[in-house]
Amino acid sequence: MPLDLRAFALQLYRRPGIESACLRLQAQGADICLLLCGAWLEARGISCTSGRCAALRQLAQPWQAEVVAPLRRLRQDWRPAARDDTALNVLRERLKALELDAEWELLRRLEAACRDWPAEPGAGDAWLEGLLEATADSCDALETLRAATHAD
Repeated sequence: MPLDLRAFALQLYRRPGIESACLRLQAQGADICLLLCGAWLEARGISCTSGRCAALRQLAQPWQAEVVAPLRRLRQDWRPAARDDTALNVLRERLKALELDAEWELLRRLEAACRDWPAEPGAGDAWLEGLLEATADSCDALETLRAATHAD
């Protein structure tokens, strides 16, 4: 398992079913960066506590709301017009890259906040639920994410 969150997230996202599970969760309002961090913490055997979940949410929420979400909204809003406008499509692709850069920065910040939390044998299986209030619609996607996290 990769030690850093970025490498872990890249490795996990490449697994079958993860991209679609993440997109389903994102469509329901989930912060995928926060969930990827939770999956990383689960894989590392880090004990999940309400205080730790709150600290990660408090760190992620402003960045997600003020940086990532506006970029995503603008990119999505431009989708229809960009189909017929080459120049706008080029700008939309640059916006997409900027959105991804903002997500990588959020992952970097999340890792910095929790990188030194100690592992504990048998700990770490509640992070995904702790960071997402699961609904019936999100349970399957969450389990897909968890299964891929614990594969190997």
